[in-house]
Amino acid sequence: MMQKGQIRVQTENIFPIIKKFLYSEHEIFLRELVSNAVDASQKLQTLANTGEAKGELGELRIDIKIDADKKTLSIIDRGIGMTAEEVDKYINQVAFSGAEEFLDKYKDANIIGHFGLGFYSSFMVSDKVEIFTKSYKDAPAVFWSCDGSPEFELHETEKADRGTEIVLHINDESTEFLEADRIRGILERFCRFLPIPVYFEDNQINNTNPIWTKKPSDLTTEDYQKFYKELYPYGETPLFWIHLNVDYPFNLTGILYFPKIKQSYEIQKDKIQLYSNQVFVTDEVKDIVPEFLMLLQGVIDSPDIPLNVSRSYLQGDPNVKKINAHITKKVADKLDEIFKTDRASFEEKWESLGLFVKYGMMTDDKFLDKANKFLLMEDAETRKFYTLEEYKIETETLQKNKEGKQVILYTTNPVQQDAYIKASVAKGYKVVKMETIVDAAFINNMELKWENIHFTRVDADIVDNLIDKQEDTDSVLNSDETTQLKELFGVQIPDLHVTVEVKGLSPETAPVVATRPELMRRMKDMAAMGGGMSAFYANMPDEVTLTVNGNHPIYQHLLKEEDKSKKEKQVRNLADLALLSQGLLKGNDLTNFISRSVELMQNGN
Repeated sequence: MMQKGQIRVQTENIFPIIKKFLYSEHEIFLRELVSNAVDASQKLQTLANTGEAKGELGELRIDIKIDADKKTLSIIDRGIGMTAEEVDKYINQVAFSGAEEFLDKYKDANIIGHFGLGFYSSFMVSDKVEIFTKSYKDAPAVFWSCDGSPEFELHETEKADRGTEIVLHINDESTEFLEADRIRGILERFCRFLPIPVYFEDNQINNTNPIWTKKPSDLTTEDYQKFYKELYPYGETPLFWIHLNVDYPFNLTGILYFPKIKQSYEIQKDKIQLYSNQVFVTDEVKDIVPEFLMLLQGVIDSPDIPLNVSRSYLQGDPNVKKINAHITKKVADKLDEIFKTDRASFEEKWESLGLFVKYGMMTDDKFLDKANKFLLMEDAETRKFYTLEEYKIETETLQKNKEGKQVILYTTNPVQQDAYIKASVAKGYKVVKMETIVDAAFINNMELKWENIHFTRVDADIVDNLIDKQEDTDSVLNSDETTQLKELFGVQIPDLHVTVEVKGLSPETAPVVATRPELMRRMKDMAAMGGGMSAFYANMPDEVTLTVNGNHPIYQHLLKEEDKSKKEKQVRNLADLALLSQGLLKGNDLTNFISRSVELMQNGN
């Protein structure tokens, strides 16, 4: 019997809206239609398990076919199918979701769709859409057709097999979806882990049983590493992984991998993939995964995460916050477990782990509480690792300032700052490495969050003043000589703000020591990372203090030099040597230093 009528919608403008605004990316239509086919197959399995669907199910699979000559793309399943009444109910009434009704009745069914609009995404790329469907029930097969207007056609037809075939007549603006490579790419992105086999060009494109759907006790190390390679074919073997498996108070499964991260590695986020019942949703998971764990890799799957109609963006919901907190706890517990059971392995992995841990301590106070126990600091000289508590014990006697704060001495460049490190070690101090891309911010944050802790870079002052400002020791120079020496070193250097001090240091100490005041240097470091007031501090000249060691024997000769030109050259060379140790001698100044050094050697000075 032929039936004609109008799709019952609130406005005749529904199709233009669907075509332009329903989904931000037109390729999503294929994900939606394949997801519907999966639902149809899983509904049939559920009904068979309850005895409501009789007979053999046969092979449940989904086939995607292109006919370039006819300009059609077809999605074919052998699922539950539809009667004429069901087509009228679920297709002709826009946004009436059959999945929602089915879930109400069969609450344990693993159904993907919830909104009832996915089918209509097909009109974004089609001039006409046709449905050929036959229900598992004893009912005639049905044909439905619509050209993208509110007009539809619905009547009985002949169809041999149970299930549904949707035929899209691709429009002229969307012919890319008639290209095999384009379709294969979409299927591999969105459908690679669907629970029902999906075939394209006679090849199955999906793994129907990804390991996150299995119990951790049933998996081996090899299984986890093999799956990592499936996700990231060119990635290095991960450090370790966490298997998420929660069913209360929310449903959450997944595998999170800790990748190896080198100091020179360009950190990339959006490596965690979000799924809903094995359907890929997005790799923008910032609302679900704590910010500091965005450097992780892997998958998260949860049917409880609320999504908008296009499944592309997360909506605000208490479950999202609970999942976020749960992931933080699982990661902290895993790191604590490894630290306690295999500290040597933990230390070996610290170069990569340190970035996660420090970032987390800055951004998540609950993680900070746990991480305080397993944060490590590496000794720049001995390569020994300290926890915060261990460092406090080691430096209790020598590294407390007048205010009672523990001073953590650190280096950002052990090679360049080697002389300063050795001078500190000679005093009995412990210097630790702080050389990662997050350490400038980490230091500032921890001084606010840790009690009675102060960080000082090893080259922030002469060694005698690193913990507390000391009284000047006696200098062998008289006041006139001190004034003369200060004037000689008062050179103007482009892009540097130089302060000169003359002090009586040990005769074995270098004749000139260049140091960079901690506060201003920190501001410059933060500016380089784009921190607050970046432009202001980034444009400030580098500050450097030249501490002239009046007790060094070289000045007994230099001050007696009568050749003014030679004296000035010798002084400038001494200053340049100190600046060179800080990496502040560059370009023309460095060239001049080399030329001047050669000249002085040739003249026997």
